[in-house]
Order: sequence, then C-alpha cells, then structure tokens
Amino acid sequence: MSSSDPKTRPKPVTRPPAPVPPSSWAKRTGFKPKFSGETNASDSGQIALPPRSRENENQPDLEAGRARPLPPVVNGEQPVSEKGPAEKDQSVKKRREADGTNKGSSAAAANGHTVNNGAAPQPQQPTRRPSRNEDVVDVLPQNVDDEGFVGRHSHMKYELRDTPGLVPIGLYGFQHYLSMLGSLILIPLVIVPAMGGTYEDTANVVSTVLFVSGVTTLLHSFFGSRLPLIQGSSFVFLAPALAIINSPEFRGLNGNNFKHIMKELQGAIIIASAFQALLGYSGLMSFFLRLINPVVVAPTVAAVGLSFYSYGFPQVGNCLEIGAVQILLVIIFSLYLRKISVLGHRIFLIYAVPLGLVITWAAAFLLTEAGAYSYKGCDTNIPSSNIVSEHCRKHVSRMKHCRVDTSHAFKSSPWFRFPYPLQWGTPVFHWKMAIVMCVVSIIASVDSVGSYHASSLLVSSRPPTPGVVSRGIGLEGLSSILAGLWGTGTGSTTLTENVHTIAVTKMGSRRAVELGACVLIVLSLVGKVGGFIASIPEVMVAALLCFMWAMLAALGLSNLRYSEAGSSRNIIIVGLSLFFSLSIPAYFQQYGISPNSNLSVPSYFQPYIVTSHGPFRTKYEGVNYIMNTLLSLHMVIAFIVAVILDNTVPGSRQERGVYVWSESEAARREPAVVKDYELPFRVGRIFRWVKWVGL
Repeated sequence: MSSSDPKTRPKPVTRPPAPVPPSSWAKRTGFKPKFSGETNASDSGQIALPPRSRENENQPDLEAGRARPLPPVVNGEQPVSEKGPAEKDQSVKKRREADGTNKGSSAAAANGHTVNNGAAPQPQQPTRRPSRNEDVVDVLPQNVDDEGFVGRHSHMKYELRDTPGLVPIGLYGFQHYLSMLGSLILIPLVIVPAMGGTYEDTANVVSTVLFVSGVTTLLHSFFGSRLPLIQGSSFVFLAPALAIINSPEFRGLNGNNFKHIMKELQGAIIIASAFQALLGYSGLMSFFLRLINPVVVAPTVAAVGLSFYSYGFPQVGNCLEIGAVQILLVIIFSLYLRKISVLGHRIFLIYAVPLGLVITWAAAFLLTEAGAYSYKGCDTNIPSSNIVSEHCRKHVSRMKHCRVDTSHAFKSSPWFRFPYPLQWGTPVFHWKMAIVMCVVSIIASVDSVGSYHASSLLVSSRPPTPGVVSRGIGLEGLSSILAGLWGTGTGSTTLTENVHTIAVTKMGSRRAVELGACVLIVLSLVGKVGGFIASIPEVMVAALLCFMWAMLAALGLSNLRYSEAGSSRNIIIVGLSLFFSLSIPAYFQQYGISPNSNLSVPSYFQPYIVTSHGPFRTKYEGVNYIMNTLLSLHMVIAFIVAVILDNTVPGSRQERGVYVWSESEAARREPAVVKDYELPFRVGRIFRWVKWVGL
C-alpha cells in the first residue's frame, strides 16, 4: 500500500547494484562478485563489497546468460515476465533447441523433477537449467568493453558449432587468419637469417610453417580441445631456439650452417614434443592443472613478450624513417581508429598489422625507386668485408635495411613446392638441448591452458573438463613432433593471440578456422607465397614484432581479470615474478662479459650466447649448458617464481581466481557440452576407457 503523505512516505535509499546471487561454487568458496567501483579494501587485501540488497532480485545470471525471473507476486498482481538476451538472439535459441535445453519440461525431467501437465498454465518465464547452479562453473567479469571481453558469449556473431554457410565461413576464416598474420610468419624471418640461411631458405621455411600450421590446426580442431584455436610457431620457442642457434659449438662451422643447426633444432623439438604428448595423454596434465592459475599464467606469458626488448627497436633503428612509421601506423589503426566500422567490420582494429605492413612497404618501395637509398658506386650485393670505399662503407648498412629490392627470394622461388618431412636431413639429437626444450614445452602448455580457458568462455557453453585440456595438450605435443619432422625451427602450439582475435572478430565457429586451415595448406604449396613473405625487409619485420610482443605481454597480463587484481597478494606475486624474470636473466647474460670484449654476434643476439660465459661452471659441460640457458630465459624465471608463490602463499579461491573447469560427470549430462568437446566420427567411443583425456 502506498501513501500520498510525503511525511510518511519512506525515503528512497541509494544502494549500490546488487551482486549476482552466488552459485554453489560461489557458496563453497565465498565468492562475492563486484559490479561497482565503490569498494572497500579488507584486511586481507581483497575487495570487500557492501551487504547485498534483497529488494532487487531481477539480476543478470552469469551462468545462464540471461536475466533471472522476478518472483511471482501472490497479492493479486500478475507476475511480469521479461525477455532475456537469450530469447532475442535467434542463433543461440536455435542451438539450445538442438541441444534439447530450451524446454522447461525436459530440463526438469533431466534433474529428477516431474511435470504436472494437468495444472493450470503458468505465465511464461525464462527457463534456466538447474544444472547451471548445481555444477561447477566460472564467473566472468561483467564490464563490457569495446574489445568484446564480455560475460559468456552473448555478443558473439557465431559460436562454436554454428555453420552459417560456406561464404560467411570462408570470409570469417580468411579474416581470422589474416588478423594473425604476424604470429604465423614472423618467426622464420628471425631464426633463418640467424642460422646463416639464405633468402631461399627463408622462403622454404615460411612455406613449411604455413603447411604445418594448417595441418596441426585441423588436427587440433577435430581431435584436440576442439576450440577454434589456430596452431602455429609460438614465440615461446623463439628464445630457446636462438640460444641453441648461438651455442659455442656452432660457431665457425664450414659449409651450410643453416641445415646443420636446423637438424639440431629438429632433434631437440622432437624429444620435447614427445615429452609434452606424454604429459597430456598420460593424464599428468590434469594434476598439473591444479598449479596453473591466472596469477601464474599472467606473468609467464607476459615475460615471453617482454624478453625480446633487446631485439625490437635496435633493429628498427637501422632505418628509422621506415620502422618508426610502421609502428605508428599500427598504433593508430589498432587504437585511434579501432571503433570505425565498414560494413559491420572493424577493419582497422582487425587488420592493423597487414594494413600497416602494406602501407609502409608501398612507401619504402616508392622511396627505393625514387633513388632515396641509392649511392653512387655502391652495391648491396657486395659483402661488407670486400667494400673498399669509405663512402660505401658508411651507407651500406642503410642501403641493406631500407631498400626493398635487396631480397631475391620472390624471383628465385618456384611456383610449386611441396614441404616434406626431413627436408633438411636427418635430425640430430643432443640430450642437453632436448632438456632445455622439454622445460620450454611446459611453459608452452601453461600458455595454452590460459588460451583454452579464455576462449571457451567466449565461444562455448562451458569451460572444458580437465580431460579435454589434457587431450589438447597431448595433441599439441604430437603437432610439435610434426613440426620437428618437417623442420619449422620451433614447436607448434596454440597461439596466444587467438583470444584477442576471437574477442575482436566475434567469430567463434570452428568450421571457419578449419576452412582457413585448408586454405593455408593450399597457399603453402605455392612457392611464390613463401618467397613474397621472405621478401619483407628486416626493419619492417622488427617493427611488426615490436607490436606483436607488446600485444603478447598485454594478453598475458589480461589473465588477471579472472582474479582479484587489486589484491595485495596478487600484486606482490605478479610484481616479483615480472621483476625477477628480467633481473635474474640479465645477471646470467652479463656474467663474465667485459665492456671491451669483442663478441662475434650482433648486439641484439648477445642475450643468447650465455652458454659460453654463464656463472655455472662445473666439470659437467652438459649441466652448465642446461642451467645457464634455462636461467637466462625470462619466461622460465617468471613461471618458477609465480608457481611457487601462488601455490604457497595463502589466499582464497576467489582471490587467486582459480580456473574452474567443468566436472566430467556434469559435462556428460549436458548435451551442449558433449557436442562442444566430444571427438568426431565416433572416435570417442573407441577411447572411452581413457577417461583422463576426455569428457
């Protein structure tokens, strides 16, 4: 009853938005989701919220993806039914009908409740599957930003199992791969010249990387985690590969250094990949998952990107007017023009890297043709040691780095070339290099775990089970074995940039990724494609890498959004991990080097020659090699510090942001989860007895 007297009318009380009623997992862990910035810090460093208001019960349901229904009113008033976002999204509704989860009677029957068909019909309200509250689920932050990081997948154009048609799938698949162009092709442009390879060698390795990436992406989509994640040469393997390339035993080699060093890399990658496959398929990864949480993943992945600071801008400085312009263009496209849409697509945000590359390459071509980098009597084809003229010696570096016609890879590449296994020769196995790569494969698995969790919250009905994660890691190990046999120079793993690409393009259909992988395999057979990519000037490669490594560091730190990022516990752990990941390797890299020492490698490769002068100097040469190399890798130090502190310093599950994976029994009861992660072609029935690598 309302009163018209203003004196007796109760005054409205301003209250902060009420949090979501906690689920069973939240009740067990004491989770208190926050929706307001007006918070108070508790004594433990966590964020304390005001007491929950009971007046407003119609709050968004994070688990079901729609609004909770209002409670029925029994004082003669008709209950009000509201349409949730799930009813507005027709594609999601069709999928739920296909999964058999849109009917209230089936949901009730599945949970042991009976339906009274003779009762009077009740007003229609949005139905919820009771298992959403009963099973273990994760809670996403609800701050929606313009990059697409939103709760669940309500803003996705296409979800995991959507198949909108061949044309849309082809367009979105092409867009997905083109937006990740830098991650796919840049690593061979760094390691092949470091091994002494020619432009033709670079073109062949690029074609091999494209071929292996397409094959392993198809394998992962069908028999791995089944998430729309592109596989490829990961930056995680770049630093240890450079350390092996710059080993003392490879200096002063006569003949083809490239093939000799590549065979050494192949042997180390094959052994490390077998170890990773064993880690996944044996079920050990399911136990290892207990140690991997956002506070561990964030500094580990961030350290991968930060570790290449000595290579990035020093290379750009060789031709500043080209490299700096490209960096500025990519920044302008990805930040200042990111909200501009053309036909519903944010082309500047999605294609920032390829657009910046094309524009800068065209400008450099015009400057080269105009004679801006031509000097009388100087030829870039003459080795620097044979140049007599002081005038040419002064400008030879500028000519090599600024001109776009110094590479003959495109002209010399054949139109058709099929990458085949053991194309560089029989792999060579050394136990010390293999152990280094085995440790690196663990770091790659940690990176992939973070990508699995983040991408599943965007495109799937639920996170995968620990068995599905183990299956995905096991298949990544098999994929890296293929990479080792074909000779890509690095292992094959899930690219971290997948999560950003899915969030930006809002395309989560695995059919699009599979079709794009088929196109990638076809392109790898065209030798001119590899030659064209190998013709990218080194300065432009370095400029793109500056952006890609910065993105990698930021994507790693973004994992902290699943934890209490403002907690003093997490701040200290992440800060210590990042600082020591830079400081401890610097100690190893600088140990024993005098300021006047004449090193045989360029300055940007000096951090990777630590094996010849590191502080470990026991009588066992192999142990010295392993310890000096591993402790000079930034990501290894970050992982060791983070995993020890996060698993020993007390903290609640909410504060740590513990990854919550779906329980196997609950997942098998939900048709949507089964269809998301079960193996195709009834392969899962054959391996049903292997319960630790499946649903």
